[in-house]
Amino acid sequence: MREPGEFAVRGGIVDIFPASEKSPYRLDFFGETLETLRTFDPLTQRSVTDQKILSLGATGELSLTHETIENFRTQYREHFHTNVRSDLLYQDISEGRQHPGMEHWLPLFYGKLDLLTDYLNKPLIGFTHGGEDAFIHRLEQIQDHYEARVEGLGKEMDSSLCYNPLPPQELYLAQNDIEALADIYETLYTSAFKTEKNPKTSLTLLPPLVGHNNRSKQELLKDFLKERLGKHKPVHVACQSEGSRHQFISQLQDLGFLKVEAVNSWQESHQHPRKIARFHVWPLQQGFETDDFILLTEREIFGEIQRKIPKKAKRSDLFIAEASALELGDYVVHEEHGIGQFDGLHTLVVDRIPHDCVRLIYGGGDKLFLPVENIELISRYGGEESNAICDRLGAIAWQARRAKVKKRLEEIADHLIEIAAARHLKTAESFQADPGLYSEFTHRFLYTETNDQLRAIEDVVTDLASGKPMDRLICGDVGFGKTEIALRAAFVVAMTGKQVAIVAPTTLLARQHYQNFIARFEGFGLRIDQLSRLIMPKKATQTKSDLKEGKVDIIIGTHALLAQSIGFKDLGLVIVDEEQHFGVKQKERLKDLQRDIHVLTLTATPIPRTLQMALTGVRDMSIIATPPVDRLSIRTFITPFDPMVVDEAIRRELNRSGQIFYVCPRLKDLDDVLKNLIKIDPTLRIAVAHGQMLAKDLEKVMDDFAAHKYDILLSTNIIESGIDLPTVNTLFIHRSDMFGLAQLYQLRGRIGRGKIRAYAYLTIPTQRLLSKNALRRLEVMQTLDTLGAGFQLASHDMDIRGAGNLLGQEQSGHVREVGVELYQHMLEEAVEKARYARDKEEVVITDTWSPQLNLGVAVLIPDLYVEDLSVRLELYRRLAHFTTQEEIDEIARELVDRFGPYPEEVDNVLRVMSLKQLAKTAGVSKIDVGLKGVVLKFHKDQFANPEKLLQFIQDQRGLAKIRPDQSLFFIRNWRSIAERFQGCTTLLSDLLTLT
Repeated sequence: MREPGEFAVRGGIVDIFPASEKSPYRLDFFGETLETLRTFDPLTQRSVTDQKILSLGATGELSLTHETIENFRTQYREHFHTNVRSDLLYQDISEGRQHPGMEHWLPLFYGKLDLLTDYLNKPLIGFTHGGEDAFIHRLEQIQDHYEARVEGLGKEMDSSLCYNPLPPQELYLAQNDIEALADIYETLYTSAFKTEKNPKTSLTLLPPLVGHNNRSKQELLKDFLKERLGKHKPVHVACQSEGSRHQFISQLQDLGFLKVEAVNSWQESHQHPRKIARFHVWPLQQGFETDDFILLTEREIFGEIQRKIPKKAKRSDLFIAEASALELGDYVVHEEHGIGQFDGLHTLVVDRIPHDCVRLIYGGGDKLFLPVENIELISRYGGEESNAICDRLGAIAWQARRAKVKKRLEEIADHLIEIAAARHLKTAESFQADPGLYSEFTHRFLYTETNDQLRAIEDVVTDLASGKPMDRLICGDVGFGKTEIALRAAFVVAMTGKQVAIVAPTTLLARQHYQNFIARFEGFGLRIDQLSRLIMPKKATQTKSDLKEGKVDIIIGTHALLAQSIGFKDLGLVIVDEEQHFGVKQKERLKDLQRDIHVLTLTATPIPRTLQMALTGVRDMSIIATPPVDRLSIRTFITPFDPMVVDEAIRRELNRSGQIFYVCPRLKDLDDVLKNLIKIDPTLRIAVAHGQMLAKDLEKVMDDFAAHKYDILLSTNIIESGIDLPTVNTLFIHRSDMFGLAQLYQLRGRIGRGKIRAYAYLTIPTQRLLSKNALRRLEVMQTLDTLGAGFQLASHDMDIRGAGNLLGQEQSGHVREVGVELYQHMLEEAVEKARYARDKEEVVITDTWSPQLNLGVAVLIPDLYVEDLSVRLELYRRLAHFTTQEEIDEIARELVDRFGPYPEEVDNVLRVMSLKQLAKTAGVSKIDVGLKGVVLKFHKDQFANPEKLLQFIQDQRGLAKIRPDQSLFFIRNWRSIAERFQGCTTLLSDLLTLT
């Protein structure tokens, strides 16, 4: 349960997420008696605080009851006299199904619509300055949209998408209705200017506190309060939080100012003398002074407040775990047996003792039942499931394939470590910018750097000054300020006389970088040139010649910079932008230009191989996860193509003086979409751009669109990389099912780059079934609606399409052989082994194995305790990966919290998991407990200290012996379950003391 409006019932525990609350609630019943009420975290599902009261309201504007459905059916037919059989809205409502946007027909469900004032007792109605004009403008927009819908009824379209609009006066208050309210209720008007009417009160906005001689803000506040309180006027200070209020009062008291008091309400503040400053917890943004009192906020104390209360975002580990959850029919990889197909969770009953097992189907119909305590041995097989071929149980093909991948991975790891070590051993020129010039350059940046951005800049500047070749990856979401980091790195290097190369994937992005660099470096005496197909051949030849002679300080280009004909006189830094568009060969070619150069790589969605290199520690990485101040997340809609939706979205964007991107997956789609747009509105100014246009024509189109000579840019995905036009805040993606996940994310990143809310419409065909992967991509896009989700997207991308061979050209590489998760684990192991070998240290690489335990006890989470199969699997998987008793104890508390007291079978699961960790530490691979005793078998039939083990067996006085198969048999008489667990724990602990 994650979202408002959801609920879950698990026996006596009911979880519910009220639409009006910030957190979901957990109700714990005993019979019909509510015992506890508490909030819980929707991410961890753990309880947070106890509560006394829960008020449940409606989750939407309307409820589909028998009465409201009948009202709608009758009134809809009376209003529109339409063929209701093909009307999806009418059919959905008639069958009691929710329909997207059904609130637009709200009056048809009820006899009449109430006003907000009907629920208030003598309300005071306030009209802000300019509110009346805004109200009239909004009514005009609504009327325009209504008329567009009515006009669209006569146009040809899919009958199932027919949209019958209600007249605005049935849904909204008209201007005379608002004026009537003003006659009935007490009304307050605010104005920024003096009017003929005598104002009830006037207020003056307060400026920020300003002082001299580097006085602290606390001292300035103390002086302000002393001066204003001396005039016998009450002073109220609004603090953003309880913590900041406490800090203010403490600091003022430390300065000897004691006339301060924390108050909890406006009424309480009147109980204090006028010469006492009242400190409130109010999230106000602007202070003011009236004839009666003064209100001061943190804005006046500290200046512009740029922090925002962060939205609660999903933790990436939980997010990715959800995306990779097993579903029936998925392909999985078993460490020992290879690729099989997941066939659900099944309970095996042996000797009347139940045990949960995961059933896997292998080649030839063979079945493998894997005990849930060993579930960590399987991992999900990433990539295109349709190409997976199940292995046969007992065949040698899997072991041979795995050995081959392991050998190749060790070669890859050796090469990776060799590259990293070589760069680490090499020296590179240390670059440090002149502080004065660098400060002047940074002040040309018109925005406030985020903390992550400042940290990334510091990382890069430190690397450049270290004297070692830099190889850093900057992973930051679209529009989060990666270009500024590139600009500062280029400045530091170029001002020392070294050359800088910036490589971009497209001509448009290279052109944009060129324009940005020219503007930022103006007046610093550096020559900046570009190389791409937009440059005339004669000019390009001259630029190449000047580059070799060292006359060009900064060169910006596409893959043209990677040609063998390109030479540099003294290259110091290479910056690769949008690295996911370049192949390994192209990037290695850049490094081959000069082995001791600094390399800076920028990306929003790193390709899996780059992500892996960063995660395994081969490359340095800085993550920019903080959005710029006032940046809004982009509203994303996935919808069948509807001309009226397109028309309304275009009108809304043009009404706010904006522009629109309309992107098609194929060149041949452009003409059809252009005809549709002209049919929707012939007055639209539409420009067309694609990669096959002549360079001069493409450049002119982009210049004209940037100059606002067009309303819409209709293009292929040529705009995908780095195009930055703040005036464009509406995006349409035609046939979005044909784009890749990273492409969709990058395209969406072309809008919403300012402080204006942006809207992305991902249209899909109305009469075509989408593939499973296309559906999954679109679902992920709609889910990744928070700012800074590019790193999470890269993880999803790895899961959907595979990780790729790190050094090979094929995208899937050896990952196809063993699956994503196992490949990643083997890679990390190989890199670790190679790193230790290079450092000539002894390395202990633990091979993956899992002890098998047969204690003759029921091991399962009953479906009566946890009903949802996916939740049970998630719990098993988490338990199987735990390595400490603290983690197991924590999940035990979580189980009680989420599902209530657990039964004996679940207790057995927890104890088996604890025992399994102890067995693995002791090197015991198998434990079998029977009526006569217990059999222990060591992993690979090896024990660290055989001499001590023999002595231990002799000390058992005939109660222990070695069997022919190298296992140990201990004679024991354990009857109860508790005795079996305690006896095994004691035996394993004794064995541990021998190692």
